[in-house]
Amino acid sequence: MDSIVVPAYNEEKRILKTLQAYTNHFKKRKHELVVVCDGCTDRTVDIVKDFSRRNRNVRLLEKPNRLGKGGGVYFGFSKCNGETIGFTDADNAIGPKEYEKLLEELKTTDSVIASRRRKGSVTIVPQTKAWVLAMRFSSRVYNVLVNLMFGINVRDTQCGAKIMKRKVYNDIKKELRLTGFEFDVELIWRIKKHGYAVREVGIKWVHNLDSKSSLKNSYRMFRSLLKRRREG
Repeated sequence: MDSIVVPAYNEEKRILKTLQAYTNHFKKRKHELVVVCDGCTDRTVDIVKDFSRRNRNVRLLEKPNRLGKGGGVYFGFSKCNGETIGFTDADNAIGPKEYEKLLEELKTTDSVIASRRRKGSVTIVPQTKAWVLAMRFSSRVYNVLVNLMFGINVRDTQCGAKIMKRKVYNDIKKELRLTGFEFDVELIWRIKKHGYAVREVGIKWVHNLDSKSSLKNSYRMFRSLLKRRREG
């Protein structure tokens, strides 16, 4: 079974489309979608509950307090039943066909991460805005800095889909500390420190103009990572 965690904090506008896309695409493949709703103040929980009643492959995990994106992903991982575990963002920026590419690659490696900067990748931006360009620049600077800090040799640490074999996660889970948007870097770092392979795969990524990423978040993420690196 493939376990796919979907962290969903206040995602009432986008979560239904994502659940429909993934369940329809994977209906002939044994899978589970584990949706983690933490601290939601909108209708996300109700939408997921209603959908899960009609689809046995969808499970809702609800927490009254905010866990952070990484915290939500890890809470979902702790409840997964699959031999492969991974996550995708609630905005469907990485569609199920692209996620399946990662699953196919996982047959010959330990872990796979989606990338917007590898061969074969395609980035679709609905319309050009100055802040989109600023975010792209910020993202590239961020990746250069974290690669220098952690030596992970990854071109795109923040693309919103990563999967691994269950054994890999079981071996590293006790060492994972970061629970915000920056958790991806620590996750990759720990996988590599334990001697496992990380394969980047180019995917089609559709930029969402309602993205919760921001330049302010990038600064906070880097500060948290710097502290984590000093701790070792």
